[in-house]
Parts: sequence; C-alpha cells; structure tokens
Amino acid sequence: MAKILAQGVFQTESLPCIESFGSIAGKKEGDGPLGDCFDRIVEDSHFGQETWEQAESRFQLEVVRIAAAKGNITKEDVGMICAGDLINQCTGSAYGLKELEIPFLGLYGACSTMAEGLITAAMFLEAGFGERAAAVTSSHFSTAERQFRYPLSYGGQRTPTSQWTCTAAGAAILSRGRGACQIVGGCIGRIADMGIDDITNMGAAMAPAAAETVSRYLSATSTSPEDYDLIVTGDLGTVGSSLLPQLLADKGIDLADRHRDCGSMIFDPETQDTHCGGSGCGCSASVLCGHFLPRLERGELCELLFVATGALMSPMSLQQGGTIPAIAHLVHIKRR
Repeated sequence: MAKILAQGVFQTESLPCIESFGSIAGKKEGDGPLGDCFDRIVEDSHFGQETWEQAESRFQLEVVRIAAAKGNITKEDVGMICAGDLINQCTGSAYGLKELEIPFLGLYGACSTMAEGLITAAMFLEAGFGERAAAVTSSHFSTAERQFRYPLSYGGQRTPTSQWTCTAAGAAILSRGRGACQIVGGCIGRIADMGIDDITNMGAAMAPAAAETVSRYLSATSTSPEDYDLIVTGDLGTVGSSLLPQLLADKGIDLADRHRDCGSMIFDPETQDTHCGGSGCGCSASVLCGHFLPRLERGELCELLFVATGALMSPMSLQQGGTIPAIAHLVHIKRR
C-alpha cells in the first residue's frame, strides 16, 4: 500500500511501472521543435472524420493503440483505462475509447488530466485491483476554440498572453514490474484561485497551483529541486513559466535551471505564431510520452517531477463572469 507523507502526498510501495507509452500530434505540433519525438504526425486536422470532435476521439483511440502495440499488449491485458479531455462530459474520450471495451474511468482535470490519470492508474495497481492500467488524454485546437472561445470563422484577435491549444494525445500503460520507468510518488493538487478571469492568460492563472503543489511535495519528501534532473510543468507557457520561479522563491525554493515547461517547448515562438506557447490536455501528455519518457528509458534522465497544470473553468462559469480556479497534480517518475 502507498505511504502517506502529508495531505495529498504519497509514495508508492509496489512502484508501478510505465510499461509502454505513445504519442500522436497534429501538423502544427509536428512542425515544431519536438516534431521528431512523436510516434505519429497527423496532417489532416479532421483525421478523416466529419467533425473535429470525432477527430479528437480518433486521436485518443489511435494513441492507445500505438502504446499497446509498442508493448505487445492486448486490450484484454488492460484492467482499467483513465481518460479525459476538454470537450463537455469527456466526449472525446468516451466516444473514442468505447470500442476497446476496457473498464473506463472518465476524468476531468483540464490540462492536468494526464497527471491525474497517471496517479489514478498507479493507485489502481498499488491497491491490487489489476495488473495493468492505462492513462490517456487529448486535446484539439478546433474543439477547444469552439467550446471555450469563439468559432474559428469569427476570426477573433488573439492577445499576447494567449496560448495555442495543441492537437495532440498521449497514452501510458502502467503495469506491475514491467517497464524502465517507475512511479515512486505523487501529490494531488489543491484548487487555487487567484481571482484571474482572463481566459487568454491561462499561464498566470495556473502558476500559483503549480507552485503550491511543487512546494508541498518537496516539503513532504524533504527534497529540493537539486534532487531531480528536471521539474516539468504541464503548459504554463512563457508567462506562467516566468511566474513559477518567482512564486517558489517566495517560499524559499530555488528552481535554478531544473524547470522545463511542455507548453513552452512544443512550438517555436519565432516561426509558429503561438504567442505564449501550447496548452490543452494533449500538450503535456504528448510531450511526456514523446520526449521525456524516452529520455528516461535511454538513461539521459534518471528522475523527474511531472507537474501537469489545469484551469478548471467551464463555458458556463466564464459566461457568468467567474474567475478561473486552477489545479496542478504531480507525478514523481524515476528510471529503474
């Protein structure tokens, strides 16, 4: 059973492993600095489907198939799958994964969903409920814009602090004792609301949640940033990434050069006009599974903290003038 170190902070005893993983991305993401890392690049944003929502569902199905094929894993081998996305009621996940007929837990953590899924899957294995469990999430530029902002045909002007929702997906299959990477601990985030109500400034809304989660895990484990190769945040973008070191410095924590942000890495700000970088559930999921987990497997990294961040607003809360609550979940991953 897991060892509880503090409220929401745990270390695993059985050390669930990431046995196999996969990533898939759209054309714009494939043209970015990390394009060579993804298992598959999809040139057509509709992915052969009639709607963007159906395309995102196809992304989820395909990325699970990629992860399973890389590990020679059948759908019967997977005891449970944790999945979520940004579309209302996790539409992308439910419609995309229904044909797999794997027991399903739908999750919503906004852009933090991959970390939430990894924690849930690890707890499933730690408690002895099965031998394998999967975590998957996705996002799609056009589905997110239609739901949270304006129809693309409206041609709205993007502000300097805005981020570009990634068309991408990532999947990881966890198991008992198989795989080069272990999940050794984690921290379930607390909701942070700093009163920000600007949907085009998500980095500022999410940075306080990331700082709180990182500081709580470091305190509970009596560690510092120097004990890890990297501390990888989900999609704070350039604005949130500039705020995070300041917020942690106020808590007496020096990130030094340990911090990387998936949203800041996935696009080239000079050539791709994405303003403050990438966002969306598929951003951190695809970068984790396409870039960081392979580096752990190859031995280029030994230990990292994956801190996926999410903004928990909805179209309704935004229409009513509400502020943006944020969350950050942390997964401690170590090479065996």
